Amino acid sequence: MARHDEPDSRERRRRDSDTHRKHHERRKSRDHGNASASEEPGSRSKPSKPKLSMNTLAQLNEMNAGGHIPEPSQARKPERKRRKDRPRRNEYEIVDAEYESPRRERVRVYEARESDREYDSPRKTTRRQNEYSELEREREPKSPRRPRRTRAYAEPDFEDDYDEYANQERERRRHRKKKKRIVSGAIVEEGRATPEIRGGATSKHSSYNSIEHEKAAHYKPPVWKKKKRWIIAGVGLVVLIIIIVVAVVVSKKNSSKVSKDSDLGSVDQDSVPTAARGSYLDPFTWYDTTDLNVTYTNETVGDLPVMGLFTDWDDSAVANNQVPALNKAWGNYATKPARGVNIGGWLSLEPFITPSLFNYDSRLGIVDEWTLCTHLGIKTTASTLEKHYATFVTEQTFKEIRDAGLDHVRIPYSYWAVQTYDDDPYLFRISWRYLLRGIEWARKYGLRVNLDLHALPGSQNGWNHSGRLGVVGWLNGTNGDLNAQRSLDVHDRLSKFFAQDRYKNIIAFYGLANEPQMVSLSASAVVSWTEEAYKLVRGNGLTSAKVVFGDGFMGLENWQGLLTGYSDLILDVHQYVIFNNDLIKFTHQKKINFACADWTSQAEVSLDTSTGYGPTMFAEWSQADTDCAKYLTNVGWGNRWTGTYSQGNSSAQALTPMCPTTDSSCSCDDANASYGDYSDTYKKFLLMFAEAQMTSFEKGYGWWYWTWDTESSPQWSYRQGLAAGILPAKAYKRGFNCDSDVPDFGDSGLAETY
Repeated sequence: MARHDEPDSRERRRRDSDTHRKHHERRKSRDHGNASASEEPGSRSKPSKPKLSMNTLAQLNEMNAGGHIPEPSQARKPERKRRKDRPRRNEYEIVDAEYESPRRERVRVYEARESDREYDSPRKTTRRQNEYSELEREREPKSPRRPRRTRAYAEPDFEDDYDEYANQERERRRHRKKKKRIVSGAIVEEGRATPEIRGGATSKHSSYNSIEHEKAAHYKPPVWKKKKRWIIAGVGLVVLIIIIVVAVVVSKKNSSKVSKDSDLGSVDQDSVPTAARGSYLDPFTWYDTTDLNVTYTNETVGDLPVMGLFTDWDDSAVANNQVPALNKAWGNYATKPARGVNIGGWLSLEPFITPSLFNYDSRLGIVDEWTLCTHLGIKTTASTLEKHYATFVTEQTFKEIRDAGLDHVRIPYSYWAVQTYDDDPYLFRISWRYLLRGIEWARKYGLRVNLDLHALPGSQNGWNHSGRLGVVGWLNGTNGDLNAQRSLDVHDRLSKFFAQDRYKNIIAFYGLANEPQMVSLSASAVVSWTEEAYKLVRGNGLTSAKVVFGDGFMGLENWQGLLTGYSDLILDVHQYVIFNNDLIKFTHQKKINFACADWTSQAEVSLDTSTGYGPTMFAEWSQADTDCAKYLTNVGWGNRWTGTYSQGNSSAQALTPMCPTTDSSCSCDDANASYGDYSDTYKKFLLMFAEAQMTSFEKGYGWWYWTWDTESSPQWSYRQGLAAGILPAKAYKRGFNCDSDVPDFGDSGLAETY
């Protein structure tokens, strides 16, 4: 019995010794941070392989056949330690509060994706430090890179079953995801807390990196690694925005060019040939298409386009019950004089009529249409002047002219409506379309037209309304003959065009040259050119209209015996009291008496071929009794009334006051005031002065007031004169006809100095 128990004791002692030795080695391994091992390395004995039974082999074969192989069972782990033997929490490693474990970063990435926003990891931020602005670099100096840590907690000091250990890890992660950390008061005071919950003192994560989130709040670095679909969507959005912006701009641009009454909606833009697109024949480039035919055609008459005209017309309209309809003969102008108005400053610019177009620094020298166009350049000239053409005169203009009891309208225009030459800066051909439309509007209201070529090549007078202020280059100077021929070429084309049947009833007068300055030209040369032009016009078939030539300011009696034998050739006289240093000094009473007596006498002398030329008309006059209107005498030249008129010619300038008192009391204040501020006495004078001139000029072939409207000079505006009550409501009904005494307006308190 004793011998039998001895081997068992030795065996038991050996197992206890092995157990003690293994336990000691595990404790030693744990103290060094190593994982526990279930087997001792270098064990002297190897476990023997168990033998499989037949049942076990059968089960293995069945599993192989079914394709299901269970995971091998884990080797039995050492018995789990009791709770009291586990390491306490304070035995865990101490972790930096700002440390971000890899697992936490992955959680934040997942949360960012769930909320459809991009997550900027600390690694991305570090890689793009060089993209921060200088200001942010100064505010947040770059800290040295922290060494990467491996884990955020210590490994538990026990060995457990694998499944149980995995479950424990999942539970720890779930618990940490719900956890919220309350940041310290210092962080809140520094403003580094996030406002994600009430109070702004918490973060989504247990370890909140406030520095990184502060950077993210102020700066979002560009994201270079976008998914393809986001890149494509972004590019597509940008392209869409560009298309919308361009469409809006083009739409606004086209809407500014085409009026609401435009018929372009029914016109195919492709109907305009490629060669004509963008030209004056392209209706899609016109500022205004009201009452214009926008169907493209390149048809011309006299080498001038008919584009814009409709094929039919009606001449049955009548201006008023004092005159015949357009399709009826007017009769003799010597017994039935014309009563009309000029539409000045429209197609031929004049600074005092539209001073807004000439309000530039005087050092720029913009004083006429030539210098204005040169300053503006081609594109701005086109947009500026076409807008002026389209808005300064409308259909309403002609209606109001008809309603004022007028029956004729004089339309000044310039040669660049037909042709430009050499270095001309003028706007070519655009005004032609507006001239044709103006004639059609006159036709609609029964108004007969006096066509006036106001500006000729080279300038026939050197005044600003001829296009260019300065030297007379027509029939004078190096290119005088060339410009004279060019003027004939212009009339050749014009007369062929207006010889069409549609103009026989509407064009009553056809002007050759407005105000040639014959005091600076050869009188014989002017007469010779006039004869040649008359023959050219008549030879082209323009036989129904009366041809008009200017008196040249050389005195009406000096035309006696000249240009005889030409049927319906009319002398044009322009009468003003304010452009003469002697006449402007007349008192109010004397001005009216002069109009009634002297101008009536001049008309009668001119009408008599024994003392003057013969048929005479008065195509320009005004009721203004001063030359105070802004830019009237030229831009920057002053005026005679106050003695500031300085234009370089000692014989014509006026450097002392020329009002009736000829002293320092002369003032332009009242003369340039709004007509609403005129006194009743001043209004009475202006009305009487206008009616005196009407009476006088009707001794001839009629009159045309200068001008229909101005921006700021009511004494030069028929339209404003009607509103002010200083012109008769109806031109054919007047209260004064030079058949009664003229009062002394000074006795009524009207000062002669203003």
